[in-house]
Amino acid sequence: MKKILIAMLFCLAFQLNYSQETYTVNGETLELKTEIDGKLDLLWNVIDGKYRYFVKTEDGTITELKNTKDDNNDYQEEYKSTLSSLTNGNSTDKLKLTLYSLRNYIDSYNASVDTSYTSTSTESNVQFRLGFSGGITNNPFVGNPDNTKTPLIGAELEIYEANVLPRHSGFLQARHAFENDDFKYNTSELSLGYRFRFINKERFSIYGQVKLATINFSNFTFLDENDMEVDSNETSFDIPFIFGVGSDIKVSNNSYITIIYGELFALLLDNQGNFSTDIAIGYKFNL
Repeated sequence: MKKILIAMLFCLAFQLNYSQETYTVNGETLELKTEIDGKLDLLWNVIDGKYRYFVKTEDGTITELKNTKDDNNDYQEEYKSTLSSLTNGNSTDKLKLTLYSLRNYIDSYNASVDTSYTSTSTESNVQFRLGFSGGITNNPFVGNPDNTKTPLIGAELEIYEANVLPRHSGFLQARHAFENDDFKYNTSELSLGYRFRFINKERFSIYGQVKLATINFSNFTFLDENDMEVDSNETSFDIPFIFGVGSDIKVSNNSYITIIYGELFALLLDNQGNFSTDIAIGYKFNL
């Protein structure tokens, strides 16, 4: 699992290694990446953990795209009026303050006003979220006579539709369930799964999920016929159809608190006599 997490972080670092330049915007010196270069440029970066987006006009004027809240905690969506005025009234009704949405909007505008402009849009319509979580599990599909709960940690890469409110997503997940003195069993699991958000709102969603395929690297201790402790290692591949439920709660434009009941029941694995306890809470953010 350690190697997989390192690889994921390496890939993330590679993705973020765009060329960038230094700009001064309203007295603030910023390192910004150029996403779109045309009649209207799109600049952005992650600054102090927050995604910030800017547009630059042909005369060099740089304007930040903002989405502040009023006294009632409602978003003001200033970025829509800013872009509408800069694009001669192009509709911003469906525009979101995300890199994917802004890129497509500005790319489309540049193509409409400059016949020599080369579009940078791609056919890809997916985006990614990276998440980390921790919780407890009683390993419901493993013999656990005393229904012992142990700590659980996990990381996942979620792949989802690049829509305003995506309903469908897939995920690659790595998690590790620890052992303790009362239950000498631990396992590292890699899984591939699917989610469907049956309640899908701007601020939160509730989804069902299914793990379609899993690989487990397990270590456990048991007593042999002479009451001697024996340590054993096992690697197993399953297509278990493990079902669970979860919820994502939006806490910023690009991040979420997530609550997952990951292993509620399975079609092709037997519950070992204990009602499932497999709950984790975590944090995920858009890449």
